[in-house]
Amino acid sequence: MTRRTGGELSGGPSGVLPEGLAEAIRGTADDIAAVLRTAEPDGSLLPVPRSTWTVGEAAAHLAQANALMADLAAGHERPYGDGTPGSLAEANERALADFGERSPGPLAEMITDRATAFLASVEERDPAEPVSTPLGRLSPAVLGSYLLTHMLGHGYDLALALDRPHMLDARRVELTLPFMVEAMPRVADPAAVAGLTASFAVRLRSGPSFGVTVTDGVVRTGHEPPARPDCTILTEPVAFLLLGLGRVDPWPVIARGKALGWGRKPWLAPRFPRLFRAP
Repeated sequence: MTRRTGGELSGGPSGVLPEGLAEAIRGTADDIAAVLRTAEPDGSLLPVPRSTWTVGEAAAHLAQANALMADLAAGHERPYGDGTPGSLAEANERALADFGERSPGPLAEMITDRATAFLASVEERDPAEPVSTPLGRLSPAVLGSYLLTHMLGHGYDLALALDRPHMLDARRVELTLPFMVEAMPRVADPAAVAGLTASFAVRLRSGPSFGVTVTDGVVRTGHEPPARPDCTILTEPVAFLLLGLGRVDPWPVIARGKALGWGRKPWLAPRFPRLFRAP
């Protein structure tokens, strides 16, 4: 591991992380902690919507995941499944079984402390040196985007369970794109993409775009959309992330006008989120 020198601050133009990402990680961790601190004494037992976990289990998973990311950023080897969604789910359950804390207050502190530890460790890395992660080797910048994506997904779950405002916004969602674009081929659902050949341009409303091509079931992504896509999808940023992480269903989002599809094959738009399995 190459140690950085010169006092560069994470999140600045010359730092390891893209501009704004460190602040988004720190702010999201703080927002999740604030949500957890509103829980009643028995709040840890509340069910999380669309999940088999309780609030206490989801918060414990976040604390463990932030610790895992901090360790990876520090250069420690932490085997955790084989990168497939199923193996990651199994690793999550094993880790939870070995970790007894379920109280929202202490878990809130762990989530913020370990996010801070990640930021301190990642700034010491060479930006060009990949990091071994549960989803393969990622650059430090993409690893930071991965951490933010993971916190936003589970933070949304906790806010929903505790009836509090969620912490997703357009800027934070844009900062998840480096990870989302990199991860999509790795989490494609083999059954959903089998035999499919199509190209997609995905555009966040008032934000960036990216492209996805599927050629006979093989998925490729890029940060530029294809020149002549079969289907163009325009989506509100928060809706995009919730769809991508499997937190909402496509049709209600389309009915509310938060996602639109057009092109030679517009019927592919509602199918697009189901091509992937959230890790």
